[in-house]
Amino acid sequence: MKTGIAIAISLVFAMSGILPWFPTSAALAQTNEPPNILVIMGDDIGWTNVSAYEKGIVGYDTPNIDRIANEGVLFTDYYGEQSCTAGRSTFITGQSGLRTGLLKVGFPGAPFGIQDNDPTLAEMLKPLGYTTGQFGKNHLGDRNQFLPTVHGFDEFFGNLYHLNAEEEPENEDYPEDPEFYNKFGPRGVLDCIASDEEYEEPIYQEDGTPIPDQELREISLQRFGELGYQFCKDTGPLTIQRMKNVDREFLNRTKTFITNAVENDQPFFTWFNSTRMHFYTHINKKVDGLSGQGFYGDAMLEHDGHVGELLKLLDPPSEDNPNGLGIADNTIVIYTTDNGPHYNEWPDGALSPFRGEKNTNWEGGYRVPGLVRWPGRIPAGVVSHEIFSHLDWVPTLMAAAGVPDIKEELKLPCTVLPNIGKPNLCNTYLDGYNQLAYLENADQTDAEGARPGFMYFNDEGQLPGVRVGDWKVVYLEQRAHYFDVWREEFVPLRIPKLFNLRRDPYERADTDSNNYNQWWIRRSYLLIPAGTLVKEYLDTFYKYPPSQPPFQANPNIIVDDIIDSISNQEGAVGTNLYQGAID
Repeated sequence: MKTGIAIAISLVFAMSGILPWFPTSAALAQTNEPPNILVIMGDDIGWTNVSAYEKGIVGYDTPNIDRIANEGVLFTDYYGEQSCTAGRSTFITGQSGLRTGLLKVGFPGAPFGIQDNDPTLAEMLKPLGYTTGQFGKNHLGDRNQFLPTVHGFDEFFGNLYHLNAEEEPENEDYPEDPEFYNKFGPRGVLDCIASDEEYEEPIYQEDGTPIPDQELREISLQRFGELGYQFCKDTGPLTIQRMKNVDREFLNRTKTFITNAVENDQPFFTWFNSTRMHFYTHINKKVDGLSGQGFYGDAMLEHDGHVGELLKLLDPPSEDNPNGLGIADNTIVIYTTDNGPHYNEWPDGALSPFRGEKNTNWEGGYRVPGLVRWPGRIPAGVVSHEIFSHLDWVPTLMAAAGVPDIKEELKLPCTVLPNIGKPNLCNTYLDGYNQLAYLENADQTDAEGARPGFMYFNDEGQLPGVRVGDWKVVYLEQRAHYFDVWREEFVPLRIPKLFNLRRDPYERADTDSNNYNQWWIRRSYLLIPAGTLVKEYLDTFYKYPPSQPPFQANPNIIVDDIIDSISNQEGAVGTNLYQGAID
């Protein structure tokens, strides 16, 4: 099956040897056999909820997640993003949320999502012969044009929002008028396949038939658009009752997809996105009391069990594992989560030792679990202190698949390709780094990662901070606590704050140390290289501008420089974008 016009064209290029970055015979020979790729992404899971990090301090262990760490690399300095949409978009595109505009959390009816000109990892892997499937939470837009099966995935079975949005229709104050739900309510769990046939319907019912009510069909068309080159069925709403077992639905489809790929002798890229552990947590009777530490611990153990089932599927077949596929040695397994904990919902929230939480500028909002395993290629039992980001997986995994220079190749202008359409595998700036060489040598004492630092973008498109090596500079800080971190604005600092993330990894010096200001004054020179790195990075936006401005839920808040750069300067980013951060 094909995944829409862009990928169909890309496949033609690949098959005809025209696609500039299609691997040469030498590159393919080096890979021997393209590795399978399994990415397991949790939701809002914190460091302290994974026993490979917290060593059981919370009263339960996660042995299956820990297995990935024991058989591969565990990162201490691994960065997601500050929210669900941003974390998922940076992983699948390799571009920062500022470049894609995917910074704000997506909600039902929001008029934004992933753009056609932002290629995904799935779209890049398709020309290499991969079959691609995404299962579970997506959160990159709910219009049909934003769904995974028109962005490189052969199959998608999952939900489109955060769990608390999914259960809103069951609130006692939710309007009873069905027109409200039809216009503003969450879509159901969708079951989609990519197609080379174009569909004009907005959605099909679970039995595969069109919506019989013409008025409802027109509302759906206006809200979601035509399906286009995909066939999607609505399997029903994600109700509170369904939430108790929906990850099992997603897991079963994931296992079936992987098994079919192996039987068809195709390398696969599978992205499994659990709904655990986003609030509100609803558990079934089978796991109730499993951890002895409340419903949250019970749900974490359920999640860990699902990870274990996926790993077991990759293992060799045996009497105890008759369905094992025996492909573990040629499968890259990644475990991570989208962003830091949503701690203000505790006890229905994750835990982290770092300052702050999701949607703040502090490490607690961005620093997440990060584990990777590839037997025989990535050393086992390594704890890495190098900086790694969601952004790095696109160039790293493409290198593993035989395309080591994808970052440079994607910069080529689209005009170098034959004029038979406009594929999106061009004119793209990847913000990630190829870290394959480091991963393969992570057990060597002199091994160094490729990433020099990290940019902390918030959901308004601002740059609250930047990390350069061990040093972090904070330009704007979120001073609010509780749910107010979503309500209150970030506070600009006339003089930035400085932290050393080795000596003060939890960012407590400015609030708890008597000596912070004197320490800061003696090191103020460190602000200069940070400002230089910010300027160099944001200068790339002149040639590779944002696809769209960050979405603003508050009509009074506008990111003027970004919008002006798109509407008035054909995409060039004005200098004020970084001047405000480093002045």
